[in-house]
Amino acid sequence: MSNNGDTRFQGKTIVITGAGGNFGREGCLYFAKSGAKIAALDKNPTTLQETLEEVRKEVGEACSDNILTLECDVTSVESVATVMQQVVDKFGSIDLLWNNAGYQGKIQPTLEYDPADFALVMNINVTGMFIVLQAAAKHMKDNESSSGTSIVNTASVAGLRGTPAMVAYASSKAAVLAMTVSTSKDLAPYGIRVNAVSPALIGPGFMWTRQNELHAASGSPYFATDPDVVAKNKVNSVPMKRLGSVTEVVKSVAFLLSDEASYTTGTNLVIDGGMSAGIKA
Repeated sequence: MSNNGDTRFQGKTIVITGAGGNFGREGCLYFAKSGAKIAALDKNPTTLQETLEEVRKEVGEACSDNILTLECDVTSVESVATVMQQVVDKFGSIDLLWNNAGYQGKIQPTLEYDPADFALVMNINVTGMFIVLQAAAKHMKDNESSSGTSIVNTASVAGLRGTPAMVAYASSKAAVLAMTVSTSKDLAPYGIRVNAVSPALIGPGFMWTRQNELHAASGSPYFATDPDVVAKNKVNSVPMKRLGSVTEVVKSVAFLLSDEASYTTGTNLVIDGGMSAGIKA
């Protein structure tokens, strides 16, 4: 069985939403290699199966008993409640949550943005995130010992900077940051910590390339019309002059979920190479 030498999560049960995406899949791999019990949730059964196969390939078939894949619609209270109970029935408790499911929405200037898509982004990224957080926290509260229970919400630097041509996504991630602070206060008496991560400019890969193409085609005066120039300009805005990796995001999530961050709650860890340094939430 492959492992990464990280024993902080040995025997812990972690729920990861958006497990079929790049961040979620890498998270499943990381925590499986750390000896955690994984509940991988996603609405897309195809990408969820691909995550399962990747974990089995990288970690070994022996991990099969410690990973549970569940189709879930995060915008449905009933769907989320059902899968959370399945997780508890399988593993006995929920210790950790990476609340990671999300939808980027369209990349269009404000005057052209479709209100229906705006509502869809908010429903998935805000309401869906709250539904998952609340359902997981109810089970965490009922643990015999809630000590060490922790939640990390995936926000974005877009919620800090107000990225042009992404009004819905930026608005939703700003709401996630406010949700993180509010819920951290409500859940602190139960020993449940709530934090957020805000990544930006993570790549290379399909999503990085595609976002640059969409920004170039958006008609926004803030972006060049050539995707390669868009990409170059973005990297040049980063003090560290490079892209971040998915692994660097996952390791930041792991820190906040771990007992090493036991006195940290209600905070937002920005992962952007210094691009937004000095900007306050």
